[in-house]
Amino acid sequence: MNHLAHVLLAGNDESLQLGGMLGDFVRGQPDGRQFPARVIAGIQLHRAIDVHTDAHPEVLAAKALLPSPYRRYAGILLDMWFDHCLARDFSRWSGQSLQTCSDALRTLLHRHDALLPPALRRFRGYMDTHDLPAGYADRVVLGRALADIGLRLSRANPLDSALPVLVAHEALLQRHFEAFFPQLRAFAQEWIEVNVVG
Repeated sequence: MNHLAHVLLAGNDESLQLGGMLGDFVRGQPDGRQFPARVIAGIQLHRAIDVHTDAHPEVLAAKALLPSPYRRYAGILLDMWFDHCLARDFSRWSGQSLQTCSDALRTLLHRHDALLPPALRRFRGYMDTHDLPAGYADRVVLGRALADIGLRLSRANPLDSALPVLVAHEALLQRHFEAFFPQLRAFAQEWIEVNVVG
């Protein structure tokens, strides 16, 4: 899952949300001298969500829909497309405004600037410029984001032409997302109850 999903799945706890954002930018075991314990829990939650997502039958079925050469990048493509699905219907999934959530996330990242690795600071600038994660509801923004990710990868890839492929499979991808996301929410809530609350 991508940034919007990780923030929503972290619940109302800003430390878990911050850890959810840090999850893609911190390698190895998080340093307890650098990050508060609840932020580390958020990083661990992010990783647990990723592992659960990668093995889920609905996600595997969605990946199988993508033709070569896109299937090789199916993890990236579905992370982004599922955030698009979530953003388009955010109030139904969350009970809150997409723009309000997006603005609050960027404010959170600015407020905790000292904890952010350089790569996340750079990405925060990208988020500010493109109104992310709210911008993921817009296919034009999503297509640009996919192309930008492709530019950052070390080898040649088809991410700049992936959006029409995703759109062509939109109905089936939506069906897989609708089946998968409630189960992922239940997983995340249980993980928080066991590892943070309990």
